[in-house]
Amino acid sequence: MVDGASRSDRAIADARRIVLKIGSSLLVDGRTNAVDRARLEGLAARVAGWMADGKQVLVVSSGAVALGARRLGPKARAGSLDGKQASAAVGQSLLMAAWASVFEPHGVVTAQILLTRDDTETRRRWLNARATVGALLDMGVIPVVNENDTVATDEIRYGDNDRLAARVAQMIGADLLILLSDVDGLYTADPRTQPDAVHIPVVETLTPAIEAMATGPNAGAGMGTGGMATKLMAARIAADAGCATLIAAGRSMEAGETFGGETRSTLIRAATTVKAAYKQWIGGSLAPRGELVVDPGCARALLEGKSLLAVGLVSASGAFGKGDPVDIVDGAGTGIARGLVRYDAGDLSRIVGVRSADLAAALGYEGGPVVVHADDLALRRI
Repeated sequence: MVDGASRSDRAIADARRIVLKIGSSLLVDGRTNAVDRARLEGLAARVAGWMADGKQVLVVSSGAVALGARRLGPKARAGSLDGKQASAAVGQSLLMAAWASVFEPHGVVTAQILLTRDDTETRRRWLNARATVGALLDMGVIPVVNENDTVATDEIRYGDNDRLAARVAQMIGADLLILLSDVDGLYTADPRTQPDAVHIPVVETLTPAIEAMATGPNAGAGMGTGGMATKLMAARIAADAGCATLIAAGRSMEAGETFGGETRSTLIRAATTVKAAYKQWIGGSLAPRGELVVDPGCARALLEGKSLLAVGLVSASGAFGKGDPVDIVDGAGTGIARGLVRYDAGDLSRIVGVRSADLAAALGYEGGPVVVHADDLALRRI
């Protein structure tokens, strides 16, 4: 067995949440611009097997523009922005119909999610998208994600689905990002032009020397709008979010070929854990919109890893909305934590110090006792 393949097997087996990105070159026949049905069915069978093992899977799928252009024919105005957007609008429904049909025999429901860069980089929209995708995954649904090419302009486009997939993996706290390609991983040089190029089965740490291997001729590698360079850029985003990346070939999925066994791939290790990366993002990357003062008992509970409840609040200040970052301090003004608040400032002001049993009467609705959940808290070292 190839050592790199055994590593990829273990990575898949150990993953709880997987983001699988599939390029248009694997989904659409380049000669006919029609869906490659056999490969799609093979991929669906593989994903359904992962789900049967208890994994949650999100698919990032290209192919809408190619399918739409085929349906529109000469009217597609190939090459123009509005032509591509029109093709995406037509092709997206065709792409989703194809995915739905191949998953249906496995009893798996699919859902369409269209994103732009703003949806994964604007915090409020990021939180909303994360909540929706998380709900779908918990229901056993496969979200099928694509860039919203119908409305995206150059200013808000990713331009390639490798980086979109990495941002989605970061957003949902995925353990593993799989980038299916038409090559079987990273080499020391372009294997098409340099026969002595050596395949790299595992990358423990992404270094400038490793990233330099994807420059020059190898950056093209015939992989849609991306290339190996964009795959390594995506892998860095994922690694910093606590997510490993597997770069593998997807040409023979219809034959039941696995990512392991004798199949080559490149596994790029995560630089941290998903939980640690999320806490770091909250604690170091977000500017607070308000401040919550807590009583001594609540302060001790927070330092013990508990959630912040309304009953432990002494006061709240600032103009913040639900999901905004807030600083949490004790009565002396000493910082305890930073977290994402579950109420807006107006509602929170009505439940400062209120016991859980009395919250509904104070709010006029059932909002729940948690003001900041422990999962959304980054403690300060005090």
